[in-house]
Amino acid sequence: MAEKAADAADTEQTSRTDARKAARDGRRAAKLAREIGAFAKEHGGAEGQLAYIGQAGARIVLVGQDGAWGDLVAPTYAVAESAAAKSGITMHDAFDGEFALKVRTGPYEWSRMAGIQVCGPSNDR
Repeated sequence: MAEKAADAADTEQTSRTDARKAARDGRRAAKLAREIGAFAKEHGGAEGQLAYIGQAGARIVLVGQDGAWGDLVAPTYAVAESAAAKSGITMHDAFDGEFALKVRTGPYEWSRMAGIQVCGPSNDR
C-alpha cells in the first residue's frame, strides 16, 4: 500500500514538473515569436530557417524583406519550432538558394567574415 502511495506521489510530482516545464517553454516560445514579429515589422516582413546547435538549443535565422538579417537562440529545437509557428513567418528547410541570396551584408560582416585574410580588423583586440 505504501509503495503504491509513493509511486502516485512520484507520478504527481513528475506531472507537476512536466507542466511547469511546458508552461515555461510556452512562455519562451511566445517571447521569441514576439521578437520575430518585431523583426519582421521593422524589415517589411521576414523569412526564417531553424538550425540545431547542440546542447545550446536551436538558432532561428531571420532574413527581412529588405535583406537585413539576424538570429535568435531558443533553448530547444521544439521551442524554436513553436516560436516560428506562432510568428507566422515563412520557414525554409535550409539556408541556401533564393533564400540565402536575400541576405544583404555590409562592411562589418565582410570584415568579420574575412577580416584576417583580407586586411580587416584583427580579432585580438
